Amino acid sequence: MKRGKKYTDSAKLIDRNVQYDVEEAISLVKKSAVAKFDETIEAHIRLGVDGRHADQQVRGAVVLPHGTGKTVRVLVFAKGDKVNEALAAGADFVGGDELIPKIQNDGWFEFDVVVATPDMMGVVGRLGRVLGPKGLMPNPKAGTVTMDVTKAVNDIKAGKIEYRLDKTNIIHVPVGKASFTEEQLADNFQALMGAIIKAKPAAAKGQYLRSVTVASTMGPGIKLNTGKLA
Repeated sequence: MKRGKKYTDSAKLIDRNVQYDVEEAISLVKKSAVAKFDETIEAHIRLGVDGRHADQQVRGAVVLPHGTGKTVRVLVFAKGDKVNEALAAGADFVGGDELIPKIQNDGWFEFDVVVATPDMMGVVGRLGRVLGPKGLMPNPKAGTVTMDVTKAVNDIKAGKIEYRLDKTNIIHVPVGKASFTEEQLADNFQALMGAIIKAKPAAAKGQYLRSVTVASTMGPGIKLNTGKLA
């Protein structure tokens, strides 16, 4: 695969045989983000678990201290008093049954996170086939199925992100933007790692953190020293 000159120049900054400390990795990832837009900085964490087993699933949510740098649009499924509560908390869209055809038939997806009160999950369940594959299905573990819609919306707007294993037992999550300071990125990264380490399943055996890499949208991956993270 042919790489552009900017990528090649950025890659020269990084020794692929070295596992870096957090501070050094964050510094390098900022230097390697040279695109003309504000690149997202992502963490890719390979875990020593088998997500095919229910007792080895790793999934949850964490509020990043400095947010993600992205404006997140929140859709809340609610009824009664909870509609006004969600709107007051800053939800972008609030509704119920009437949203089903809009999403299912019209392909409306102008939202990034879906929150639902438990009494609305029967309605939301009908959208499982379209929301599920996009990772938008509300989930109690992620705090997106709750009666406390104010807290849910506030947390998401403040920078709450969900993390979950993909099919290869890797978690891919944003930890900020290239325009963030090194301290902000490090704080966000440490908050994420703290949550993932705390979420270690009891059934997980052997080395839990197999590999941790940070990278900007267009930049090369930078490996971290997992021994210093656990």
